[in-house]
Amino acid sequence: MDPAAARFPAVPLARGHYESFYLKAGDAAGRQAVWLRYTVHKRPGAAPVGSLWVTLFDDDGPHAGKLTAPPEALRAGGASGADWLHVGDARIGAGGAHATVPGLAEWELRFDGGEAPFPYLPSGWMYTAPLPKTKALSLLPAVRVSGSVTVRGRTVELDGWPGMVGHNWGAEHAERWIWLHGTAFEQQPGAWIDMIVGRIRIGRWTTPWVANGCLSLDGRRHRLGGLGRTRSTRIDELPERATFWVTGEGVALRGQVGAPPGDVVGWVYSDPDGPQHHTAHCAIADMRLRVARRDLPPLELTVSGGATYELGMREHDHGIPLQPFGDP
Repeated sequence: MDPAAARFPAVPLARGHYESFYLKAGDAAGRQAVWLRYTVHKRPGAAPVGSLWVTLFDDDGPHAGKLTAPPEALRAGGASGADWLHVGDARIGAGGAHATVPGLAEWELRFDGGEAPFPYLPSGWMYTAPLPKTKALSLLPAVRVSGSVTVRGRTVELDGWPGMVGHNWGAEHAERWIWLHGTAFEQQPGAWIDMIVGRIRIGRWTTPWVANGCLSLDGRRHRLGGLGRTRSTRIDELPERATFWVTGEGVALRGQVGAPPGDVVGWVYSDPDGPQHHTAHCAIADMRLRVARRDLPPLELTVSGGATYELGMREHDHGIPLQPFGDP
């Protein structure tokens, strides 16, 4: 199946479903970033509805907004495949993203370059298996984004900002998850890391942290984590920062990522059947990686203001102010 194809049209009415196409692009030097989500939320027995989410990060903190449209405004991309999802007149696809939310936000963005998609899950059968209940892949792992974004009267111009575009879907969110993305490293501007780490609840049991991701160095991709590497995966996380140890194909890395709490935005994510997570997200975080490779000296990679750190959690006493929007 086309990795960019929307999954919600094939979901039976009786089942629940969530889905999102999301974009992150940032200017590390200016400590600015945009994070956009085009989402689908479907309660069991109900029609799916689409929402537009936007957060602009700058030196005054995050500026955010959200619009949920009626079910009839949601549709999958056309037969040409140019667009992946439409929410009313808003769209996102291989060439870019567009939306106008009167009185709140608007954006017109173009995607240039990019690399082949990266599937976070290491085996194709995992995308059709019952577990994990969340599926995700990086459609454009390293892309340049140009155009403009306006949120609540604040406008930023993007001139080839490095970023990524992803797609995820499923019947429920992981019990706990982390998403990490880093690019524009001082030592290797072309290097990037894109990784999700999750704990899954199975009945009364919650799995250890399982990492799945990619570290790209000198144009070579090193797959990170996997079920066979859970013992070498360690996470020490808080809503505004984390330290992590992960091994992969020919590499082992230790990293830190984080930002001041004032640079972190809080959102509510709901599972299709009702329970909620709180999500703390920062797209202007600092990241430091120490990479060990066979027969090579250790490599240090650092970026200030150009990384993404997201933590999805059950607790509500994390101290990050939540945006006043429900989900959907």
